[in-house]
Amino acid sequence: MPRPRSSRLTAGVTAGAVAVLALASCTSGTGSSGASVTGDDNAATGNASQGPAPAAPFAADLRVPGNVRRVAVDSPVTVAARGGKLDRVVVYHGRRSGDTVLPGRLSRDASRWTLRDGVLEPGMTYTALSTGTNADGKRRTVRDRFSTDDLTLDEQTYASVAPLDGETVGVGMPVVVTFDVPVTDRKAIEKRLSVSSKPQVQGSWHWLSDYEVHFRPRTYWPTGADVEVEVDINSVDAGNGIYGQESRSVSFDVGDSVISTINVDTHQMQVAVNGDTVRTVPISAGKPGFETRGGTKVIIEKFESKRMDAATTGIAPGDPEYYNIANVEYAMRVTYSGEFLHAAPWSVGSQGAANVSHGCVGMSTENAAWLYGISHRGDVVRVVGSDRPLEDGNGWTDWDMGWAEYRAGSALT
Repeated sequence: MPRPRSSRLTAGVTAGAVAVLALASCTSGTGSSGASVTGDDNAATGNASQGPAPAAPFAADLRVPGNVRRVAVDSPVTVAARGGKLDRVVVYHGRRSGDTVLPGRLSRDASRWTLRDGVLEPGMTYTALSTGTNADGKRRTVRDRFSTDDLTLDEQTYASVAPLDGETVGVGMPVVVTFDVPVTDRKAIEKRLSVSSKPQVQGSWHWLSDYEVHFRPRTYWPTGADVEVEVDINSVDAGNGIYGQESRSVSFDVGDSVISTINVDTHQMQVAVNGDTVRTVPISAGKPGFETRGGTKVIIEKFESKRMDAATTGIAPGDPEYYNIANVEYAMRVTYSGEFLHAAPWSVGSQGAANVSHGCVGMSTENAAWLYGISHRGDVVRVVGSDRPLEDGNGWTDWDMGWAEYRAGSALT
């Protein structure tokens, strides 16, 4: 199910990747609505006996699909030269400045300028200033305008990204892209998502729903890797009349490999750092009826102190199993359903000997503080010895499936 929608941001102008698109266009230019705003040449006077006729003045045709007053935000926009060559084209909205000028590309023969895709915003009026030179070397600038179709908030989808820009994460951290309005054209959106890293890794996107898509490498991230994520969805048709808004760029790095293996049968947790077991911690896991789920989990979030209320797991006040603890220290979430690793000083007598919790993994305050201090979001937590499986999507469960199954979740596979 989608998470509650966050407050919407006004989308800024964001450059997308260059794509040359075929045009089904109508034309607006000097031959129709275009107007010359500068010019230093007038037609020469005289007759044929006085010399050759002057060259036709430079003209420019703005070409957009359909109506220039209602241009779709994913439309191709071009300017074609007539009677000369283009020197440059400036397309902008509002007052012309470096922040409002849109990127584009001039053809090698200077006959055509193409707007870079993914940069138009809804409900905007754009001005195009096309400057060119005719065969006589005389320059002229032509002004045109067009407006994009306005969109409601329900016709726009914004993406949030985890990890955060600049964050250091664990080796199991997936890239999580969440949309606030559903994406039905998954292929179109996925084509505009990219992940690159140093060192390079093999990886894949995997759709959990129309609201959420993840990326993970085939194996865990290398320690020390630098990762760049591009969510280049601005103005991309996401299906059902919905368009992506506000492209995002996120960079993060991968810290030490911290992998904790919890054995619910032996009541022990082994913590390996960069491949070496550095501590074995006595723990208490979920008791019968509240068994800790087995499988490969990932730390989703961390809290130095957190209230834990059994009502959030469906246990009502008055039930003998109900609890409400205000200050649970060093809590690290591994499932959406409420499993944490945390300090449990009340169960120290059972740790290493019996499972007495409601599904969380409890340890002494000293051990919990130590583990919390070396852990990041994205650290791997493996639970073995449990007959209760981890549900797909109950947390960041990307590593609880094989590589072939994961790749099959890509819209481009």
